[in-house]
Amino acid sequence: MTLQLHREKDARVGHFFQPELILADMPVATAEALITASADVVLVIDGSGVIQDAAFGTEELLSHGYQDWLGKAWAQTVTLESRPKVEAMLRDLGSGKGAKWRHLNHSGQDGAELPLSYSIIPMHGQQNGSTSGPRAMAFGRDLRPQAVLQQRLVKAQVSMETDYWRLRHVETRYRLLFQVTSDALLILDGTTERLEEANPTAHALLGDAVRKPGWTLAESLDASSFAAVSLAISGLRSSGLASPLKVRLVDGQTQMHLSISIFRQEESSHLLLCFSRRDSADLPGPENNVRQLMADVMNSAPDAFVVTDLTGNILSANRAFVQLAQVSNENLVVGESLERWLGRAGVDLSVMISNLRQRDVLRLFATRIKGDYGSVTDVEISAVAVTSGDQKCLGFTIRDIGLRLTGEPKAVKELPRSTGEMTELVGRVPLKDIVRETTDLIEQLCIEAALTLTGDNRASAAEMLGLSRQSLYVKLRRFGIGDAGAEGEPDS
Repeated sequence: MTLQLHREKDARVGHFFQPELILADMPVATAEALITASADVVLVIDGSGVIQDAAFGTEELLSHGYQDWLGKAWAQTVTLESRPKVEAMLRDLGSGKGAKWRHLNHSGQDGAELPLSYSIIPMHGQQNGSTSGPRAMAFGRDLRPQAVLQQRLVKAQVSMETDYWRLRHVETRYRLLFQVTSDALLILDGTTERLEEANPTAHALLGDAVRKPGWTLAESLDASSFAAVSLAISGLRSSGLASPLKVRLVDGQTQMHLSISIFRQEESSHLLLCFSRRDSADLPGPENNVRQLMADVMNSAPDAFVVTDLTGNILSANRAFVQLAQVSNENLVVGESLERWLGRAGVDLSVMISNLRQRDVLRLFATRIKGDYGSVTDVEISAVAVTSGDQKCLGFTIRDIGLRLTGEPKAVKELPRSTGEMTELVGRVPLKDIVRETTDLIEQLCIEAALTLTGDNRASAAEMLGLSRQSLYVKLRRFGIGDAGAEGEPDS
């Protein structure tokens, strides 16, 4: 009971109840370990503010060279804006004020700053003959983890504000379009079909009935039109598609075109109804949507796609062909002949058009595309002739095959190893060069076969080939076969 009263009487913030029992006769090593564990950085400061000793809680702090603080004034180790704080802490220490945590930034050798939160505590009875006044201990806590969290918080706040304003701008544009459009727009709840919003054009078209609470679509359409709309909404919920339809208003005279679409917002679905006086051919429908989708896919395809008239003049081209041709936009190729960018001018296009006239389809025609800035790309062209419809045209799909012509680039003097590789040279290399390389290939293969049959006996191989030994050695050096360095070597 006496001990409990003693504790209640002497209990103070930051102090033990009985420090003399806990800290008396504590070994130096234990005291050092306790002090070091209490903070990330511990500095021993003399009365002049000079760092006499220091302890660091991690090896990472030592790797940055902060141990060089020893012997320097504490104020010299911090940044310029932190020096007044150091001076204030030393003054408070001399006036006997309690410890107060202050944020200081140290200057690192690598230019980075080390943020620490310090509290300074005087050390009594440990002068060691010093004339510079009482010593003190400064306990520092590393604030870098908190700084990282603060930076993340700031970035998150900036990102949220950016998203917020982006959504505000989107909402503003939506509101503006919704109000000024000439079509009557209604937004209905996807489940109950109750009106959620209507633009001024819809109010003008359907009258004051739209403003009444509990208004339904049946009040503004005649019976047959409402039945057709209900059927279209049911199909829209099940398949996601609804064709435009003609409807009559309740007056029986006004005829409108109605398109219905469904969209989701958060957890609820909504119906968008658009009443228009335009012709149904201009309204978005499944067929038009599919055509637009195909056009978007072709324009974004990685392979080049070109549509020309029957003579090869370009009517349209996608982005991939614009890149191959090295022009800035599609308008610069429209009206030009496809022949302008083909590798064999005057030959490739006429050959392809001739084949298309006979068969309507052309597959894997090998040639090259020459860009306006000098690039040359090996390609394969597949084409089709469209001879039905109002406008006859030719479609060309152009695929870049430069990266798959060969697994590894051939050496400058390496010969083709197959008939397929040899035929690929037609149209790209002059005929005389193809004949010369073919002759070299045959010679090399015959010499290698003769050496294999004779067990690498060059004299016998020369006799088998009908060559002198000197001629054989010349050809061996030319083709790099075996060790042809010495002509007078003995034959085995």
